[in-house]
Amino acid sequence: MSRTSFLQDLLATIFERSTPRSISDDLRSMEDLCAALISERGEASGFSIATAILDRYENGTREDKADFFRLLTDAHDLDAGAVATAAQAYKASPDASTLARLIEEAEPPRQELLRRLNRLPGATGRLVAMRGDLLSLVNETPSFRRADLDFQHLFMSWFNRGFLVLRPIDWATPANILEKIIAYEAVHTINSWEELRRRLQPADRQCYAFFHPAMPDEPLIFVEVALTAGIPGSIDALLSEDRQPIAADEATTAVFYSISNCQKGLAGISFGNFLIKQVATDLMQSLPNLKTFVTLSPVPGLTRWMRGQAQAKDGDEQRRVLLTQLLEAKSADDLKPHGKALAALAAEYLVRAKRADDLPLDPVARFHFGNGASLEKINPAADLSEKGIAQSCGVMVNYRYDLDTVETNHELYAHRAEVVTTRAIKSMLGRSGPERS
Repeated sequence: MSRTSFLQDLLATIFERSTPRSISDDLRSMEDLCAALISERGEASGFSIATAILDRYENGTREDKADFFRLLTDAHDLDAGAVATAAQAYKASPDASTLARLIEEAEPPRQELLRRLNRLPGATGRLVAMRGDLLSLVNETPSFRRADLDFQHLFMSWFNRGFLVLRPIDWATPANILEKIIAYEAVHTINSWEELRRRLQPADRQCYAFFHPAMPDEPLIFVEVALTAGIPGSIDALLSEDRQPIAADEATTAVFYSISNCQKGLAGISFGNFLIKQVATDLMQSLPNLKTFVTLSPVPGLTRWMRGQAQAKDGDEQRRVLLTQLLEAKSADDLKPHGKALAALAAEYLVRAKRADDLPLDPVARFHFGNGASLEKINPAADLSEKGIAQSCGVMVNYRYDLDTVETNHELYAHRAEVVTTRAIKSMLGRSGPERS
């Protein structure tokens, strides 16, 4: 498959990629450039000013970039007095004109600045990278979160699901895209091209990614799928070099074993829920033999929670000893005698351990429960890599996506923070509630 044919299915704004980009020589200050862009009505001069702003920003130091975000945050913020006046006018006379004025005043000028920057060909990806820089600075300068709200607001519109294009990724995909799949894999590192080939080329392996027409060479998120004859309980079995592939029409189960977000600047813009459900729907249509859709997911916060439990002053001494033994484990042999106890701890962590907002502590669990998945199975000794032992004592989890029940599950979770699980997992907890049999 040629690079051109791969990109043909993406919506056509790709002509801009062929236009060489020259560096602006505009010497005005960043303050003057931003003010000029907001006030500029001519399209050609607007492009010139936008080029100067983005070039100046990208060639700046970290301190220069912080100064730019300070300019966005302070000089292009709301006029709170004007908003209050407009709100009072609308309250007194709620008609279209007073509403229009209120809407205008309630939008920070930096939103319009970002929109005008985005008119420049190729600017969308540059603004995504800009937000990535912003997110790296917000902890040390919390006021920057005000500017980030406007990036989020615009990106939620610009990267609306209706604009996203789902593409299969296979061994014939252009090399520049495959290189990014290697680079962006965030769950199970891909160490070589040969390892990538094993994940893409066999008939029982699939990969899908979302792209956006303004960033045609940049995957936004991708999922790797294994087609299997049952629900797997080990990542090593899925990724082993010497495993025996099966024919796609022999598989009964689709396993989503790795989901990777690719763009730091799109953090908080949800794609994963759409991706999993669309891929599951597409696979059901093309492979009707598939009956089960599950993940094989990490439990990244488990050992952190266990460490807190071990340090709890009111904890049971026998439980503390067990937790300490598990946390000190370095190998499969250390963990093997404690498989049942470890599964019970993981069940407690996933179902009972909550944040202040009553949602699960574990970020992966929050993602899948929020999408309507149920907790299907807990697998001790599923990831015995150094990373797997360090983050979860080797535990991995199967979340199940039953397309007939995901909406009901989602409603239970969204409105009552209820998670649906199996009778076997509930028996570990000694509690009642929604379950799968």
